[in-house]
Amino acid sequence: MNGTRAMASALVGGLLAGLNRDSATEVAVCPPFVYLSLVMDQLRDSAITLGAQDLDVNEAGAFTGAVAGDMLKDLECRYCIVGHSERRTLYGESDDLVARKFARAQQCGLTPILCVGETLDDRENDQTEAVLNRQLEAVIDRCGIESLSDAVIAYEPVWAIGTGKTASPDQAQQVHAFIRGKLSRLDAKVAQNLRIQYGGSVKADNAKELLNQPDIDGGLIGGASLKADDFLAICHAADA
Repeated sequence: MNGTRAMASALVGGLLAGLNRDSATEVAVCPPFVYLSLVMDQLRDSAITLGAQDLDVNEAGAFTGAVAGDMLKDLECRYCIVGHSERRTLYGESDDLVARKFARAQQCGLTPILCVGETLDDRENDQTEAVLNRQLEAVIDRCGIESLSDAVIAYEPVWAIGTGKTASPDQAQQVHAFIRGKLSRLDAKVAQNLRIQYGGSVKADNAKELLNQPDIDGGLIGGASLKADDFLAICHAADA
């Protein structure tokens, strides 16, 4: 919940001006709902894709204040984040609700970016894998392993979001490998082709080492995405 119209416009303008035109790295931006239309117009005919930060679990109807997936699709969104740690921790979204949102996104023609991750207490009590199992299985039980063929997973350790702490490249790789290995036992092809992003305080000075890990396929960028130069530095690191 950051930004103004001017900030959103300047950020996207900076990205459009600074991205490598021949880059093979896909870049997507997920602005707040109220700026989606503004950003949609700026991104038209560009290589940057548009996404949303959340969606409502219901079909369009009498749900005042909510935003339906069909509305996001109408604004040319390709992606939609579901289950972000802040939605889980601050708004109490359960694994089941996140799985329903995942399903709704796909029903509306959106590609869900499914966020999973553990708290500091979970990690210190060796519960990281148990938490990830629970979060992933909620989606798999509802939607099937095949649903992950048209999805992205973002591992975001809650303890590394907005704290300045970052999982070491080895720690992040270990968890990414666990996720891919778990899914591979259900469907090797789905697991192999799945993009698994890291989303815990990715910055210009750590992006290259994180993105060079074998099972880290990209980044879900938080605070560093609010400044064009910082975001561009991460994009350039992905190209290197």
